[in-house]
Amino acid sequence: MGILNSIKEKIFGKPAEEPVKTAAATPAVTSNYTPGMVQKASAPVDVEAILEAAVEATGQKLDWRNSIVDMMKALNLDSSLAARKELAADLNYTGSAADGSPEKNVWLHKELMKVLAENGGKVPKELLS
Repeated sequence: MGILNSIKEKIFGKPAEEPVKTAAATPAVTSNYTPGMVQKASAPVDVEAILEAAVEATGQKLDWRNSIVDMMKALNLDSSLAARKELAADLNYTGSAADGSPEKNVWLHKELMKVLAENGGKVPKELLS
């Protein structure tokens, strides 16, 4: 599992595993769909609240809003250069900034915020620009 998936699990929770289906044990499928009715999507996940709580739980002063390293530490994930290289690969980084450079770390943080927002996260607007 990649670092990006680990971050998503920490923010959104682990996806529910689908039960193994067998022909004998498969119940009849019913639907709650009503024609003409739009089903509500689940509420967005408040990324800011989750990360603020994660920082508080560490007891450290971490700047998750500006630092990819601090964000990873808040989520109790490996924030080493190797882990950030893996995250860059997960996010399809194609730039020329050196590994571990401030430019690359800023890119990782901004791109991660975009991905979290695209996947149902409520991310503060100032972190998406």
